[in-house]
Amino acid sequence: MRSALYLFLTLPYLSAGATHTFDVVVYGGTAGGVIAAVSAAREGLNTALLEPGSHLGGMVSGGLGWTDYGKKEVIGGYALEFYLRVGRYYQLPRYGQEIGWIHEPHGAEEIFRQMVREAGVQLFERTRMREKNSLRKTETKVAEIYVENGDAFAAKVFIDSTYEGDLMARAFVSYTFGREGRDQYGETLAGVRDRTPFHQFLLDLSPYREPGELLPEISVRRLPAPGTADQAVQAYNFRMCFSEVPENRVPFARPAEYDAHRYSLFAILLQARMKTEGRVPALNSVIKVDRIPNGKADINNQGAFSTDYIGGSWGYPDASYLRRVQIWQEHKDYQQGFFYFLANDPQVPAGLRQEMNRWGLCKDEFTDTGHWPHQLYIREARRMTGEYVMVQKDLQTDLTKPDPIGMGSYNSDSHNVERLVGPDGFVRNEGDMQVAVKPYQIPYRIMLPKAAEATNLLVPVAFSASHVAYSSVRMEPQYMILGQAAGVAASLAIAGETTVQGIAVATLVEKLKTQGAILEYVPSAQQRAIQLFQQRK
Repeated sequence: MRSALYLFLTLPYLSAGATHTFDVVVYGGTAGGVIAAVSAAREGLNTALLEPGSHLGGMVSGGLGWTDYGKKEVIGGYALEFYLRVGRYYQLPRYGQEIGWIHEPHGAEEIFRQMVREAGVQLFERTRMREKNSLRKTETKVAEIYVENGDAFAAKVFIDSTYEGDLMARAFVSYTFGREGRDQYGETLAGVRDRTPFHQFLLDLSPYREPGELLPEISVRRLPAPGTADQAVQAYNFRMCFSEVPENRVPFARPAEYDAHRYSLFAILLQARMKTEGRVPALNSVIKVDRIPNGKADINNQGAFSTDYIGGSWGYPDASYLRRVQIWQEHKDYQQGFFYFLANDPQVPAGLRQEMNRWGLCKDEFTDTGHWPHQLYIREARRMTGEYVMVQKDLQTDLTKPDPIGMGSYNSDSHNVERLVGPDGFVRNEGDMQVAVKPYQIPYRIMLPKAAEATNLLVPVAFSASHVAYSSVRMEPQYMILGQAAGVAASLAIAGETTVQGIAVATLVEKLKTQGAILEYVPSAQQRAIQLFQQRK
């Protein structure tokens, strides 16, 4: 069966050799990219949105229907407009509710496409940058980028809104990935983590099948000292959309490469939990089930052994296109096998199997990819090292900025990085971070490359932050907030014939305020933003 990943190797071509010239080119149709393109177009700029695949919205339309909003009151501007449109999509105003924070994948994509059309953005789907010889720079300016069919896209300002930061990296902008050590930025949460209580093995289980022979899905690496830097990457998964409506339910299929043995540790964990807890574990304790409209649920990782493919993401940030396709498939194989095991294997208690089989894949979602999400949840890949690196203190103590473009409020949230043998000889997960923050301002500077490296490029998704800070700011509403600011900043740079570093930041801030951006944690500010949207409509 063809997977969503197959599309990346079979991309249809545009007419060969054409040169397309725009004011702004946005590369990457993530939610942040869509809003960046819409924002630029609303400023009157001739704007192109290039999407390597065939869907818009990234994770927002790729399975993440249960929005990670943190403090809802900090979400404003065009991000809030998206969620207001979700509310109208589901006719929530009839019930006295304006904002729709949860949604189905296909509904989110319909809304994004509507926003792109209304703004007059020129959309180029299945348009991926060449892997090599992919752009031309003139000193510090990106002059044009080249896509796989030989076409060129020239612009005054480029915006890299990919999760991977591909345009940024190929423009020779400094970046990093993995985890800084505690000493680099003075972050107490940085680096390898001490034993953490969430999504952890709370029971002492042997990691060995036989003496000296590790069970599957356990790393052979010895746990480094807490606070140590490394290039390990937090776990990815697919955010699934399940249905409990019988006529819209697709049974969990047995994968072609299925091996029940790789889930042996999970089976052992279930048996140990039953013995300790005196009952069959509930489904919501092994996968996170959040209900969304029309009998569906957004499914995410939950607990010590779940949908996260721990350790499978490490090679992704700098990988070739081909290797990324393989990594996607490896994640699908792991997760599809996990669902099949949970629904069918006799090692799983009958009650838990029955609860799992009340669900299935959604027949009316992801119809071109076998009802499997078209977007892997790339929680973190490359991170730019730009004009300003946002770090732990910016989430906890230094909450205000001279160049605010929006706000964040979600926990510092990193999923586990590795599963290994702990110092006590038992199996442990390492890397989880769930630490509360205070509502904080997001500075414009985190989208800016160093001026010596690129002066007409903005990076609102693979932005400049440490692993600790990125783990909070990386939520989809914040990507949209950053995208809106990127579009307005591009217009100011073009109008002023200056660099993206040289714009009048005060003008940017004031312009964003008129568009409903929220820069202070004041609940009434969101109501004013709603009124702005209603007036514009």
